[in-house]
Amino acid sequence: MADTKTRSTLEPGTTCWKIAQADRARVVIDADEYFGILRAAMLKAERRILMIGWDFDTRITLGRAKRKRGDPPAQLGAFILWLANNRPELEIRILKWNIGALKMLTRGTTLVTAARWAMHDRIQLKFDAAHPVGCSHHQKIVVIDDSFAVCGGIDMTSDRWDTREHRPHDPRRKAPNGKLYTPWHDVTMISDGAVARALGELGRDRWLLGTGDALDPVSADNDPWPDDVEPHFRDVQISIARTRAEWEEVPEIREIEALFLAQIAAAQKFVYIENQYFTSRKIAEAIARRLEEADPPEFVMINPVQADGWLEQKAMDGARAQLLRSLGETPGSDRLCVYSPVNAAEEDIYVHAKLMIVDDRLIRIGSANMNNRSLGLDSECDLTIDDGESGNAATGEMIRSLRISLIAEHCDATEAEVAAALADGGSMIAFINARPQTGRRLVRLDLPELTDAEKFVAENEILDPDSPDALLDPIAKRGLFRRTVLKQPD
Repeated sequence: MADTKTRSTLEPGTTCWKIAQADRARVVIDADEYFGILRAAMLKAERRILMIGWDFDTRITLGRAKRKRGDPPAQLGAFILWLANNRPELEIRILKWNIGALKMLTRGTTLVTAARWAMHDRIQLKFDAAHPVGCSHHQKIVVIDDSFAVCGGIDMTSDRWDTREHRPHDPRRKAPNGKLYTPWHDVTMISDGAVARALGELGRDRWLLGTGDALDPVSADNDPWPDDVEPHFRDVQISIARTRAEWEEVPEIREIEALFLAQIAAAQKFVYIENQYFTSRKIAEAIARRLEEADPPEFVMINPVQADGWLEQKAMDGARAQLLRSLGETPGSDRLCVYSPVNAAEEDIYVHAKLMIVDDRLIRIGSANMNNRSLGLDSECDLTIDDGESGNAATGEMIRSLRISLIAEHCDATEAEVAAALADGGSMIAFINARPQTGRRLVRLDLPELTDAEKFVAENEILDPDSPDALLDPIAKRGLFRRTVLKQPD
């Protein structure tokens, strides 16, 4: 097993961009809580709201609290206009992935709302094309007055809202077109202080790259943190890690890849993962090396039962199946288990979160999936709180509490039940496997049998290359199993 000395996995310039202090930080679980928090924070904005992301849908509702006469609109598009009309010093900048802009054509009133935004002199909606062909802008960041920031996995778009109960057939889980959608699980983080200022810098850099326009920092003495939101952490050091593909004169950044590998290597007891995908050869190899040790850490991974969308299923589900089959042949494979959540009506709960907790000593939340795209193609941003950093020694108790809370959510258990089962190093796998096989629960992921064509697509990373250049590489240079760490399953 790795060296038991507690040390930080954070190294600016290698596993992260920088480390900065937040006076307050909170992990926000599921979009019901997030949309309400974001609305409250934006209502306190004075100078600038900067939103950069993969997608925005102007039709979604921010917050489900009952509105009174005279309250601002609930719908995102109208709410942004209301802010611009009622905050004379406020500018609103929205940067959206350019390919995702095509969705606007099918979204009813969205084009009308976008036109109304465009006519307002303090709202700018821009489309980000500053990336190589085949790459996307995938960060999900909001910065308010350079004093409050969001960074994580929750997109401000349709089909994302849900509560932590993930209720069966919840009528509130309704898309703008009136169609009900299935449960959705997600995570983000809010922070303030120097972390918010750093994310403001990152956002301004992305705005300049995507639009060619430079933004000055905001110098506002303002605190947009919502009054009734309790932080999980105070006076905490948080790292910011990025992925960015090389583009024109802009260099490649692979901090997120380095951070994944360092954090897996540093695990002593366990790694708890929630992620949308698991198709990265490098991450699978890092896990395989740990499983081969005499006393490996326990790995619990929560994935959706299948990817969201036909193309994503072809690209990701087959590769995940082949990697997990290979890991199943690794010594110590009983220390790895992959689950998918369902609710009491057997509805699959889609896992869109990108979260990792290691030994209750570090927690990582961001936009990066465990796939090749997030390590080398798409723009990503992840935050980490690591108790090995100076001033973070007291964070472990809260990190443990968050892990317990997440497992309780997935297993329909009380936090006291989970805490008792995991006391003194209790196994997460043993607890999950012993839970009733009815109601809301975690189900072991069944690996589908793949056709020869599906195996070919998966094993040659045709739809999930590990760099923009690899899109053009011959098949002979690709492959999940092109090195000897993982064996190709039969």
